[in-house]
Amino acid sequence: MSLEDHRRPLLVETVLVLGVSLGSSAVYAVLSFLRKVTAEVALSQQTTTMNSSVTPDRPWLDLAYQLAGVVLGVVPALLAVYLLGRDDPSARHRIGADLRRPASDVARGTLLAAVIGIPGLALYLVARELGLNTTVAAANLTHVWWAVPVLVLAAAQNAVLEEVVMVGYLFSRWRQVGWSWWTVALTSALIRGTYHLYQGVGGFVGNVAMGIIVALAYRRWGRVGPLVVAHTILDVVAFVGYALLAGRVGWL
Repeated sequence: MSLEDHRRPLLVETVLVLGVSLGSSAVYAVLSFLRKVTAEVALSQQTTTMNSSVTPDRPWLDLAYQLAGVVLGVVPALLAVYLLGRDDPSARHRIGADLRRPASDVARGTLLAAVIGIPGLALYLVARELGLNTTVAAANLTHVWWAVPVLVLAAAQNAVLEEVVMVGYLFSRWRQVGWSWWTVALTSALIRGTYHLYQGVGGFVGNVAMGIIVALAYRRWGRVGPLVVAHTILDVVAFVGYALLAGRVGWL
């Protein structure tokens, strides 16, 4: 088998994995951005809602919807790990998608969250003031007892999906086909930014920067575990913080 014959199936595989996960999210995010920037209302005057209730009049059914979204949301990450594992049974350990180093992963992830989170919040506020971003309403569940646990689970689901697919899986596959490390890092970061474009230009720029930072962290540590921890912390702060503070803090 020629080198090209070896590369092609791996590239097709990555396109298909992205197509059933974050790649399709990127397409819809671009369409959402185009809809917002062509609306009569200025981008900065629009609100992007996340984690919304589906059936607020029936909380038990709403909870079922939310939990289904969390469970199904991690399936593409499991698929990615499974595909890597067909070639290398130790793949999940090689990319650090395991629980072998919990203390180290938590410590590094917490540090990484601080490095990303504070500048990221500043960028969001500046972009919104400049009219380049929507207002992001990060949590819109009804007042139910399970809101906070579900928001935490949603944060963890986002983290597992994005870091396992965008870093652990794509870095493995694209390096196998001969792409340089920086080509992989920049491509992954651009895709990450694109599927956050529904928030506005600030969401795109901030997540491209985040993609590069987590790529550098992965290169140094060789594990997606800390990245998952960092991403979970960032989303928990955003989701739960918004749920608790919305209406009480003016800049939200």
